[in-house]
Amino acid sequence: MYHYLRNRRNQRHFPLPFIENFLPTKHCNWPFSTFTVQTPNANPNFEAVPSNFHAHSPQRPNLLSTHNLTSTHPAAPSLDKSPPFDQNTLNDIVSSNKIITSYIRSGDLSSALRVFGNMTVKTTVTWNAMLAGYSRKPGKLTEAQKLFDQIPEKDTVSYNIMLAGYVQNSDMETVWSFFNSMPSKDIASWNTMISGFAQKGAMAKARELFLAMPAKNSVTWSAMISGYVECGALELAEEFFEFAAVKSVVAWTAMISGYMKFGKIKKAERLFKEMPVKNLVTWNAMIAGYVENCRAEDGLKIFRIMLRYGIRPNHSSLSSVLLGCSELSALQLGKQVHQLVCKSLLRDDTTACTSLISMYCKCGVLDDAWKLFLETKSKDIVSWNAMISGYAQHGAGEKALHLFEEMRGEGIKPDWITFVAVLLACNHAGLVDIGVRYFDSIVKDYGVEPRPDHYTCMVDLLGRAGKLVEAVDLIKKMPFKPHSAIFGTLLGACRIHKNLELAEFAAQNLLNLDPQSAAGYVQLANVYAATNKWDHVARVRRSMKDNKVVKIPGYSWIEIKNTVHEFRSGDRVHPELASIHEKLNELEKKMKLAGYVPDLESALHDVGEEQKEQLLLWHSEKLAIAFGLIVVPYGTPIRVFKNLRVCGDCHRAIKYISAIERREIIVRDTVRFHHFMGGCCSCGDYW
Repeated sequence: MYHYLRNRRNQRHFPLPFIENFLPTKHCNWPFSTFTVQTPNANPNFEAVPSNFHAHSPQRPNLLSTHNLTSTHPAAPSLDKSPPFDQNTLNDIVSSNKIITSYIRSGDLSSALRVFGNMTVKTTVTWNAMLAGYSRKPGKLTEAQKLFDQIPEKDTVSYNIMLAGYVQNSDMETVWSFFNSMPSKDIASWNTMISGFAQKGAMAKARELFLAMPAKNSVTWSAMISGYVECGALELAEEFFEFAAVKSVVAWTAMISGYMKFGKIKKAERLFKEMPVKNLVTWNAMIAGYVENCRAEDGLKIFRIMLRYGIRPNHSSLSSVLLGCSELSALQLGKQVHQLVCKSLLRDDTTACTSLISMYCKCGVLDDAWKLFLETKSKDIVSWNAMISGYAQHGAGEKALHLFEEMRGEGIKPDWITFVAVLLACNHAGLVDIGVRYFDSIVKDYGVEPRPDHYTCMVDLLGRAGKLVEAVDLIKKMPFKPHSAIFGTLLGACRIHKNLELAEFAAQNLLNLDPQSAAGYVQLANVYAATNKWDHVARVRRSMKDNKVVKIPGYSWIEIKNTVHEFRSGDRVHPELASIHEKLNELEKKMKLAGYVPDLESALHDVGEEQKEQLLLWHSEKLAIAFGLIVVPYGTPIRVFKNLRVCGDCHRAIKYISAIERREIIVRDTVRFHHFMGGCCSCGDYW
């Protein structure tokens, strides 16, 4: 059981301080029981996962443990007022208790109750086992209370189990009243209260209890530290961590998670290095923290180090790694993670399978994602959303909408994320009227409240179709204040259709909301450049400089044999640069013979045409593709990824390259996937 808890406490939905109640500490020498109860707010998918309460008091033998107990204690002491048991009776009690516990852990309360009812002799441990089953089951608190009232000889564990049930299923006033009514309290009772208040964000009350607590252990300190981290009071968490009498792994990990949560990566790294003992949760916190802070490459590096230490990942580790693979488009590593999943107990885990589906979609391997989706035995709404989003990102709008209707046919209710994917599918496929109908049905037919993301999709859908006035009207009718992203979307549409008036309107609103938005300045400058208003471009760039706004540099990357090669426009550092330039010069000649004419509007500099052509030729996506043509075997798709929207000239050039080289080229930018083959693109030049 100890190892089971150690393995399980990495789950994000499993409150760490509760689990640590089970772990041996020098402050708590209670015997370890084989039955426990669920923690408050635990993941409903893991009903069999225990919590933090001991099934017996320190003064009583554990009749729920194995038969070997009787050989260890040949003369088992009586249970207070209960009569002494002979060996056969004791064995019957032990066996029945084990069966009850097994049923409870599997969620089969009715079978547990049947065995309980057939027992002629019940110990307090037996009653506690049944009480644990009811108190941790959602909606069974009333039954738990009735059972609690029937227990002939309640011990502290009985009260603790009921207290945990109240924490999980009731308001804190009721919890507080029950806590005060307890005839005796142990350290687990206090820790349950502190953790309960901490989980609900009531840190003032948790602190009050902490100060009143007669004795504290590592669980107590961890609960306070974790609570302050969760509610955003990082300085108070640091204060408690500094003065903690005992710093458990949970406390160290909570601080690392807190630092990562607030972007204090250096502090997280320092703590990680200083930790005397690390567990899987700690490694997971570092991996997830790096990925969430846009440092996926560091996350993947530390994952590899973790594997070298012989630490086996769980689905939390793999989910973070797969997210990192998705962000970096590190397909080969993603495939290796897939093999790890297949060889582990997670091969049928819905969460792990969904993470893999999302990874394959974001790495441009839609066929593998679809195959895995079909093989997933138990699909939840997240699985369906991942596949619908994948089709949407790849421009397969009709497939996405068909899958949405299939999902409805399966009786799965769509959520707000589903409709973001559906509207995105309509947007990328240019299905304006269908998109409008789905948008109108969100509230009317499904009872889902539209969010800013839905409105952003609609503005993009209307704007790309040239319906800029309708897009502006929709923004004005929004039930909440417009956010910066929606004006950025409108500005992008204005650039496509070269609408200066609305571009200036969108840019002004965007910069009012986010003065440091480099995208706002750049997109407005692009609109001016497209209409040859170079004086306006210069004015925008001066404004950027005056306001100390830093433009996000464009770069592209390609993965070759587990190594990510990054390129920037005009790159001068890649070791194969000479070969890449030679390949591009060769391609340029062939493209021009085939009819290619550089789109000089995509060169946003006021320079001569020849220099513009050279600048365009060295765009980051062209450099990455040329490198791919050199090193990727013929017949294997070339997959390139860019952190910005692919420019019009590169899009045109890649179509020519795919025909000349007879290669499939897949490019993912911030908008969507482009599949180039035989001189055509899957987007149909609509992106």
